[in-house]
Amino acid sequence: MESIDKLLENNARWAANVREQDPQFFTRLADQQNPRYFWIGCSDSRVPANQITGLPPGEVFVHRNVANIVQESDFNVLAVLQYAVDVLKVTDIIVCGHYGCGGVKAALDNYRHGLIDNWLAPIRSITRGHKDELAKLDGEKKLDRLCELNVLSQVRHVARTTIVEDAWENGQKISIHSWAYRLDQGIITPLRKPITNPDDID
Repeated sequence: MESIDKLLENNARWAANVREQDPQFFTRLADQQNPRYFWIGCSDSRVPANQITGLPPGEVFVHRNVANIVQESDFNVLAVLQYAVDVLKVTDIIVCGHYGCGGVKAALDNYRHGLIDNWLAPIRSITRGHKDELAKLDGEKKLDRLCELNVLSQVRHVARTTIVEDAWENGQKISIHSWAYRLDQGIITPLRKPITNPDDID
């Protein structure tokens, strides 16, 4: 129980420090949620959206799952996406994967892992669709490239949802970004130019 108590102590210390620097911070935060950014990222504990982008609480709306997958049948991600677009009116959607992703590696492996295999099926499809390109790569380079291809695929899924299509049709300005984060450097790399309308998707 000691480790849990430590988290509560850390929280109290953090809150006190924030209040000392900005006495009205929590009051403002409680009164409104008005983020510009919506982050779809991996659940990996080493990739915290606010921290790696240098943004304070309240600046980025976040959805995370194993391997940052956006499945058209996943009502969880779709519900969060709709709230971000229709209610919060975010202007930037970021799909951020990371190099060395365990979920992507599991999809690349040739043996069963259990229930997670069903979740990772879209990445296995990406692997089959890019088998010639991936066959030329070995080890870490192959994994890194598949991490990139996965991000690019998920960004296209986001752009093709009726949520985003309807927003664009109604004149709402939304840019969708494809990013990959390198754990051993702490650096984010954009993988392609942002998608700002249906013509940008492919």
